[in-house]
Amino acid sequence: MPLIYKICPRTLWRQAESLGRFVGAPVDLADGFIHFSAADQVAETASRHFSGISDLLLIGIEADALGEALRYEPSRGGALFPHLYGDLPLDSVRSVAELPIGPDGRHAFPAGVTASGEPA
Repeated sequence: MPLIYKICPRTLWRQAESLGRFVGAPVDLADGFIHFSAADQVAETASRHFSGISDLLLIGIEADALGEALRYEPSRGGALFPHLYGDLPLDSVRSVAELPIGPDGRHAFPAGVTASGEPA
């Protein structure tokens, strides 16, 4: 079961829990799809788009549960990133973990997030 990841501000995720679904962050709404990262992409995503931002959560989602609404599409750099065209159903979520900033100034990922996306 491959996992994909969404980095999400805590307040936005709490709203999703209240709604029973995640409709997207402002950038997702502007782009028309929800941005995700594969396990081997998520650290770079954090560094590039969330540098210095605290109070984030790392949401692990079962990619196969999203069906045909999930598409892998090229980014500006050419790498394929998972994009969800539609709301994220919360029953596809497998983990919600803190994503604190470590002493080195980078986000500290939870143990078990590996390049394969499988628990270590």
